[in-house]
Amino acid sequence: MIQEFKDFIAKGNVMDMAVGIIIGAAFTAIVSSLVADLINPIVGLFTGGVDFTNNYAVLSGDVPADASLEQAREAGASVFAYGSFLMAVINFFIIAFVVFVLVKMVNRVKAAAEKPDEVAPEVKTGPSQVDVLLEIRDALKSR
Repeated sequence: MIQEFKDFIAKGNVMDMAVGIIIGAAFTAIVSSLVADLINPIVGLFTGGVDFTNNYAVLSGDVPADASLEQAREAGASVFAYGSFLMAVINFFIIAFVVFVLVKMVNRVKAAAEKPDEVAPEVKTGPSQVDVLLEIRDALKSR
């Protein structure tokens, strides 16, 4: 049983998958930081700093009119937090676009690296040995 487990772990697919998951987790942190720290502030400039996170509707319970979403939840009210969902959807599209652009750039670099060097033009080397022998044969036949 232990040997089977060692064989399973030693297979290339499992190791490739583990490396992919680790790199993916690190990449997620980078992309999340890119969106939160760089892109969202720029988007905020164009939208006037609009943040929908604290938009909600109270389904049941008493909440002061100016309470934030967190305060409403702490008060025990049942809230429909449509603003948080809307911000999650916006962040998803921003992250998806950033990942798309990054993958497109990586594919372009990869294609450039795989592009074969220019092929040298074919140099005329003259007739082959077979061509010369065929000419001799044909000349002897015609005599």
